[in-house]
Amino acid sequence: MELKKKVQDLRVIETSRLNKRHFILELEAPEKLPLILPGQFVQALIKDSPSTFLRRPFSVHAVDYRKNSLRLLIQIKGPGTQHLSELKEGDPLNLIYPLGNSFSLPFTKDVLLVGGGCGVAPLLFLAQFLNHNNIYPTILLGFRTREEVSEIDAYAASGKVHVITDDGTEGEKGLVVDHSIFQLERLPFKKIFCCGPDAMMKAVAKIARMHKTDCEVSLENTMACGFGVCLCCITPTDKGNERVCVEGPVFNINRLKWQ
Repeated sequence: MELKKKVQDLRVIETSRLNKRHFILELEAPEKLPLILPGQFVQALIKDSPSTFLRRPFSVHAVDYRKNSLRLLIQIKGPGTQHLSELKEGDPLNLIYPLGNSFSLPFTKDVLLVGGGCGVAPLLFLAQFLNHNNIYPTILLGFRTREEVSEIDAYAASGKVHVITDDGTEGEKGLVVDHSIFQLERLPFKKIFCCGPDAMMKAVAKIARMHKTDCEVSLENTMACGFGVCLCCITPTDKGNERVCVEGPVFNINRLKWQ
């Protein structure tokens, strides 16, 4: 089912700083929000940032239909995202949304969500969506260091949370795939959803294949337009080159030409 896309100005309700590099932007829509599914994203027009010419893609982090608002978890990487972090209550932000496909509703309750860095962004919305379908997943979140660990209580309200940091200052030490969950002789999960850096997702995909566990990943390719015109975000699949912003961003690993 293709969902209708909107182009509209949303109003900033709140900008919440999580740490030095990450913040959450909560936006209120001027009319009833359309149906948004976990894994979908928005393209934001960043005005008053002279070096930012193209819209920027951000995963939908959470949706509150009662408040008619959505939340974006954003990492400050350059002038554009720095400008977004400085938006104040009442400021407008123009979005094209909802874009892309979504994570699938799993056939099992034995579900693992795996996120690394800013790749944790779509997983809170996914976890909450799964809860509405009586699925309470295990959630593995990877960060560089304790200072970047955030929103653990929000994730814990939706599933069983495990944390790993590169330097071991919070939770276990190492990369996401070094976590003890992945050291088990047999994974106790029948479905894995994953989002994060390519190297991390490829490593998780390798483990999933080894255990014959179904796995979906959300790719983070560069997206200039968000609706399939510019062809900047092409990825090789079993059907040839496909547009991550339209046919994705979510793909089953069996469709990707990663190995």
